[in-house]
Amino acid sequence: MKNGRPDRYECDLHCHTNRSDGNNTPKELIDRAASLGMKAIAITDHDIVPPETVEVAGEEVNICAYAQRQGLVLLRGYEFSTDTDVNDVHILGYGLDWSAPAVHQEMERAKLSKSEAYRKLCVMLTGKGIPIDFDREILRFTDQNGVVHQRDPDEVQRKFIFEKIAEKGYAESWGGAKILVQSDPELNVRREKIHPFRAIELIHDCGGMAFLAHPYLIDEVVEVPGLGKMTRAEYIEGLIDHGLDGIEARYTYNKTSYKGQKTVDEIEREIKARYGQRLHISGGSDYHGSKKGTIDPREIGEAGISYEEFVQIFASLIQI
Repeated sequence: MKNGRPDRYECDLHCHTNRSDGNNTPKELIDRAASLGMKAIAITDHDIVPPETVEVAGEEVNICAYAQRQGLVLLRGYEFSTDTDVNDVHILGYGLDWSAPAVHQEMERAKLSKSEAYRKLCVMLTGKGIPIDFDREILRFTDQNGVVHQRDPDEVQRKFIFEKIAEKGYAESWGGAKILVQSDPELNVRREKIHPFRAIELIHDCGGMAFLAHPYLIDEVVEVPGLGKMTRAEYIEGLIDHGLDGIEARYTYNKTSYKGQKTVDEIEREIKARYGQRLHISGGSDYHGSKKGTIDPREIGEAGISYEEFVQIFASLIQI
């Protein structure tokens, strides 16, 4: 225990795989979580429907059944990148009907919105003395085994660009690169994102639950077209008014691009005090899997919730 927090939470509801910007396959993520003694995890890749199966010994096996055999409950989720004008408003959708046409239409719209915006960002970075070649350095990448791969342009995540900026020495980390880009208005290349109210509505229409990820990555003061400037707290109240079900209180802010001065514990206490009586309180590490040379990477279960809390929140979505 550290400051009343467990060294590892039993359930981590915010994890990524290589289907978006993570480094583990879905099977590798499950296997790692099982090896760490986790009781439940959620796969929440960016803007992509979660996988139904994993390959085991050459055969496709239901992913939830595979996780169960490893002693894990797997919650399938989707991290919606929302709000074109406000950074880092991500809505986690859990337990949707993943066959619903609305989900797949949104996934395809999100893909198309990304590639041209990210290509343009690389051109603008290059013009500012930070040479990043979209085709040769972002679409092509080398994995940890030294094997070169080619990405589909629709699969590119903005974090890949931040990682390349850091790799080339223009920032100390991907988080520093993100702040570098966000702090320069000329690099503010926006891609069209789903409105957060619409994301919550879509999640509910498809039978799921909507949670706000890493709320304190949203700036303390934001400007919303048509509404003007408002505080982070006021912005979140708007999400609550439109049906938000839960919020991440426990998150690895100390290992991200968080700009504030509060500690992880202070943020958790503040969120619980402000929203604990109105929203489900969740948590997750935002695990991506460490790349070679990563300093102090996030680990599965570093943030999360207890199994008791997990059952109270999600029993209606999955068989426990």
